[in-house]
Amino acid sequence: MRTATVIVSATAALLALAPASGAGQDASNDPRLPEASRRLQQYLRIDTTNPPGNESEAVAFFADIFEREGIAYETVEPEPGRGSIRARLEGGAGPGVILLHHIDVVPADPRFWKHDPLSGTWENGYLNGRGALDTKGLGIMHLQAFLALARSGQPLERDVIFLATADEEAGGRLGAGWIVRNRPDLLQGVGLVLNEGGSGRVLGNRVAFSVEVTQKVPMWLRLNAVGPAGHGSSPTTRSAVTDLIEALERLRQDPFAPRIVPAVGDFFRDLAELESAAADLADPEGLIAEPDRLAALHRTNPMLHALTRNTCAVTRLQGSSKINVVAPAATAELDCRLLPDQEPRAFIRELRQRLDQPSISIEVLMSFKAAVSSTDTDLYRAIEAVTARRFPGSTVLPAVTAGFTDSHFFRDLGIVAYGFSPAVIPGSDQGGVHGNNERISVQNVERGWQTMLDLLRMIAVAPDRRETAPGAVTPTAGGQD
Repeated sequence: MRTATVIVSATAALLALAPASGAGQDASNDPRLPEASRRLQQYLRIDTTNPPGNESEAVAFFADIFEREGIAYETVEPEPGRGSIRARLEGGAGPGVILLHHIDVVPADPRFWKHDPLSGTWENGYLNGRGALDTKGLGIMHLQAFLALARSGQPLERDVIFLATADEEAGGRLGAGWIVRNRPDLLQGVGLVLNEGGSGRVLGNRVAFSVEVTQKVPMWLRLNAVGPAGHGSSPTTRSAVTDLIEALERLRQDPFAPRIVPAVGDFFRDLAELESAAADLADPEGLIAEPDRLAALHRTNPMLHALTRNTCAVTRLQGSSKINVVAPAATAELDCRLLPDQEPRAFIRELRQRLDQPSISIEVLMSFKAAVSSTDTDLYRAIEAVTARRFPGSTVLPAVTAGFTDSHFFRDLGIVAYGFSPAVIPGSDQGGVHGNNERISVQNVERGWQTMLDLLRMIAVAPDRRETAPGAVTPTAGGQD
C-alpha cells in the first residue's frame, strides 16, 4: 500500500464530474440552487459505487474546493482510485473534532429508479441520487459548515477536521480502517467524531433527533459445506448443497433468543413516550416475552426488531458452476449482527449448534469489537442545545442502530463518536438508504449545514467570540421549490 500527498489542479478536479444528468437538466449545476445544494448535485454525479469505489474522483472534487479556499489538505490512496481526504482548521488544546463521512455508495439499478441514480436531478424541492442520504448529503453539510467556520476567521479552541473516506460500504478496510492502522498521525489530538448513524424525524407533532451511541456488531461469515460430487442425473442421498440448505433452514426456523440490552431498552422507552404508535415499546421486556407481539414488530419494523436479538441474514449462496454437476463444495455467506454485549466466540459456538451439520465449517470474514460512546460530553450537550434552538420543542435520543458505520474504528481508540445528522427525514424517504429513489430535500441540505455550523461554533469557538446564531426554523421534513 502507498500513501501520497496530492495537490490536484482545478482542471483535473472538474473533469471528474461528468456523469450524465437526469432528463430535463444539462450536466451543469442548476444556478437557482444555493451553493451547498449545487455542490451536492455535483457530488451525486461522481460515480463512487463500491465496488469498485473510485473515490479518488470525489477526492479531486474536494481538493479543488480546498485549494480555492486556501485550506491545506492531505490525501491518502492505499490502492489506485481508493482515495480519502483530510483537511484541518487548527485550534487550541481542546480535543479535536472530526467531521466524518464516507465517499463510496452502494450500487443502484437505474431500472427501478424514477431518475438516474447518478443524475443529481432536482425536482419538487428534492435532489435525487445514490448517496443523497448515505452519506454525500451529510458530507456536504459538513463541508459547508467547515468552510464557513474557516471563512469566519474566528480563533478555535480545538482542531476541526474534515475527513471524507473510502470503502465504508465494504467495511472500511481501505478508508477509515486504513487510516487508523497506517496513519494514526492524522488522528493526533482527536477526541470527538461526528459521523452518520442518526438523524431527525417527525414523531407525532414534534421532531426527534436520534444520536447513535452504539451499534450492533457486524460479523460476516462464510459457511463451507463439503459432500459427495456426482452427475446431476443421478443425485445422491446427500450433497454439499442439501447439507447447506437443511442447516440454513434450521437456522431460519429457530432464530436467536430475544433479549433487551440496556441501551436498547432506554431507546425503546424514549420512542414510546414520543409516539403513540410506538406504545408497544414502552415495556421492552414484556414485548419480547410475547412471541406474537414480537412477530408483529418484525413485520412492521424490521429495524427495531433487529435490536432485540442477534440476527443472521443469508445474503449469498454458491454451489456448482454447471447445472448438471453435483459440486463437492457449496458456500453460504451470512451477514450476522450481534447485540453490543455479545461475546463473538460464544456466538460462533451457538451458531454451530444451531446449524447442526458436521460437514459445514464456519469461516469469519469480518468481525469488530463492541463499544459505546458516553452521552456525558460537551458535544452531546451541544447537540441538544443547538437542535432545541433550531427546532423548538424537539428532543434528542441516544440510539442504537442495527447497521454499522466507521464510528467503531474510533471508539476502539477511546474516541467518542456520535452518529448525528441535522436533517429531518420523513419516513417515506428513509427507505431510499440502500433502496430505490434515494433523495434529500434542498431544505434539509441548506438548513442542515447551518445547524452543523451552529454546533461547531458552540464546541470550537470561545463563548465570547461566537457570532450570533440565526433563529429557529420551521420543523418540516418535506421539500421546497
